[in-house]
Amino acid sequence: MQTAIENKINVSINGRDFEAKQGESVLRLAKRNGIHIPTLCHHEDLCISGNCRICVVEVEGRRTLQTSCSTPVAEKMVIRTNTRKVRKTRQMLIELLLAEHVGDCQTCRRNLNCELQDLAAEYGVEEVRFGKSREKRCEIDALTPVVRDNDKCVLCRRCTQVCEEIQGVEAIKPVGRGKDTEICSLFSVPLDETTCVFCGQCINRCPTAALTERDATKDVWKAIDDPEKHVVVQTAPAIRAALAEAFDVPPGERVTGKMAAALKMLGVDTVFDTDFTADLTIIEEGTELLTRLKKALVEKSEVSLPMFTSCSPGWINYIEHYYPELLDHLSTCKSPQQMFGALIKSYYAQKKGIDPANVVSVSVMPCTAKKYEADRPEMIDSGYKDVDYVLTTRELARMIKQSGIDLMTLEDADFDDPMGISTGAGVIFGATGGVMEAAIRTAYELVTGREVPFQNLDIKPVRGMEGIREASLVITDPVPEWGFLDGAEVKVAIAHSLTMAKELMNKVRDGEAPYHFIEIMACPGGCLGGGGQPIPTSPEIRQKRAQAIYTEDGAMKLRKSHENPAVKFLYENFLGEPNGHKSHELLHTRYTPKGNW
Repeated sequence: MQTAIENKINVSINGRDFEAKQGESVLRLAKRNGIHIPTLCHHEDLCISGNCRICVVEVEGRRTLQTSCSTPVAEKMVIRTNTRKVRKTRQMLIELLLAEHVGDCQTCRRNLNCELQDLAAEYGVEEVRFGKSREKRCEIDALTPVVRDNDKCVLCRRCTQVCEEIQGVEAIKPVGRGKDTEICSLFSVPLDETTCVFCGQCINRCPTAALTERDATKDVWKAIDDPEKHVVVQTAPAIRAALAEAFDVPPGERVTGKMAAALKMLGVDTVFDTDFTADLTIIEEGTELLTRLKKALVEKSEVSLPMFTSCSPGWINYIEHYYPELLDHLSTCKSPQQMFGALIKSYYAQKKGIDPANVVSVSVMPCTAKKYEADRPEMIDSGYKDVDYVLTTRELARMIKQSGIDLMTLEDADFDDPMGISTGAGVIFGATGGVMEAAIRTAYELVTGREVPFQNLDIKPVRGMEGIREASLVITDPVPEWGFLDGAEVKVAIAHSLTMAKELMNKVRDGEAPYHFIEIMACPGGCLGGGGQPIPTSPEIRQKRAQAIYTEDGAMKLRKSHENPAVKFLYENFLGEPNGHKSHELLHTRYTPKGNW
């Protein structure tokens, strides 16, 4: 049922009358009312560009077809979306795109999940009349986690828009004019010579396979098939809330147990939950923050505050390039992925009596930047490469399909011991604000000695996806060790996407940030919107994934990181104390300034 709209405009589409909003585009009005208009360059996350012109419609009284994405409605406007002229124009535009598109669908990574392929099928394009090229023209840039194949590019510019509008990096741009236009970096240098942070947001917006992640599935299959290798897999919290989408299940379906079962069926030896080291991160990072506060407030030492989280590798790459003078503000904690990798090659190998040289550490992550992080020279503190291979959610889905496994029919399985136990606090790491919420749950109890009431564990001010969020916690009646915090107001801030990070970093750099602790995730929505997640992505999809994460947290018996019995056992029997010598040796690191050219 339609509801009354303020400042309504009366519009006709295909002979039906609608009430439109002032300034609303024809495309949005049509979509809101269930009328399908095909698009290619349009994306819910991005500004209107009107590049592809696939969304053309007829507007009565106008000489030429209009792009519905960029045409605002007007009073008494009469619109037709499916006339012969419109259909033939769209069909020709699709043919022109296909003529420039090199590659065979059957062997393409995006086969059956390609918007150009879908459009061709929708409009019955069975032949291309414009001399389709079959020969490769461009070299594939496969030196980094983000692989570029410009022969498959349709110049929709979604990739450059997300890089500029959402991430503020601008590592790639349209270069040239007319038929010579291509998407590339400045002077066409490889991505690893630019300021690209490898977040993969460009991949998630690309309608074809012009941008993909560097594939690790063949290496992982080789390790699984090698009887001499002991393969250990860890899975990040965001995977469970998105993996089912790759199997045509609507967003928001959690498959935690089915995912663990599928991995075991693939033939891996041990399946762990990265949430375990998310809990460990909270202990290490929380202790580090409290230590910095003590040095600043009691010892009057010069210390870098606010402290920044260090979980997101895209964010780490960004601060190294753009704010190297603020690197000391970063927590020295490795990300949960890298902490787990170090423990697998040390604690786990020792406990199982396996030569670490024969242990293959694999992570399943929602993030393409995790591939870059695993290859960093800093990540070898166990004496071996902490994480050997990183699979994205999409890559894991391909491996499950290659094995003929029907994910949604599997019975749930548990993660393995000794590092398969986790808490709700670890689970919510997958959503923006999750690290902060988990930290507050634990820090409050460590400092006051009082339990957070169960009904207050959902810390709503740090949740959500609308802009930069702020919160504060007033400390009252702390335990003697933290008595200096009595009456103190600890202020925190949360940002997701790098344009928001830039806003916060400028405040910190200029001495205008009143915060003590800042969480930054490189991707919109946090890891739930990571560059390795199933395609497509949108604000609605990310919100449904977040709800799945919070639902799982709410259903767990353990919801605070410091209550994880496996983490307690790890400290008692291997690490010693939080932020102690062993922890710093394996779980902490420092990063390096890079140029911002």
